[in-house]
Amino acid sequence: MFATPEEAEHAFYEALEQADAVRLMQVWSDDEEIVCIHPGGLRVIGHDAVQDSWQQILAAGPVRVRPSRPLVMLSMMSAVHVLIEQIPTSGHPNASFANCYVTNIYHKGPTGWRMVMHHASPAPAEAGVLDLHDIPDMLH
Repeated sequence: MFATPEEAEHAFYEALEQADAVRLMQVWSDDEEIVCIHPGGLRVIGHDAVQDSWQQILAAGPVRVRPSRPLVMLSMMSAVHVLIEQIPTSGHPNASFANCYVTNIYHKGPTGWRMVMHHASPAPAEAGVLDLHDIPDMLH
């Protein structure tokens, strides 16, 4: 279905913008070993649980997300995308943004590239919109 991990990622964010849970789940692998961690949320494991979590989120309508600054690590059968999501804090066009650090992992299988993990966490408040970077020497 998706010839590249970038195609899968584009479809993922497009589905969020359209509140299309069916299309969103087409990006995800059909395997049971998939994981989703929403910002500030618990770890959601398994296809049905991941699908339920997204249906609950998208029931409120479209999720406007601006993915930016991707760092891509690619191998023959997997890809890791580390990026920043900017989410408007209100429906106003001039709204400020909440920033999340995100890791999306894709595996290549018989049906193309599919997502196996999405992990989003809030970026620290001191991370500016134009200067989002990690602090050197910070331990996990």
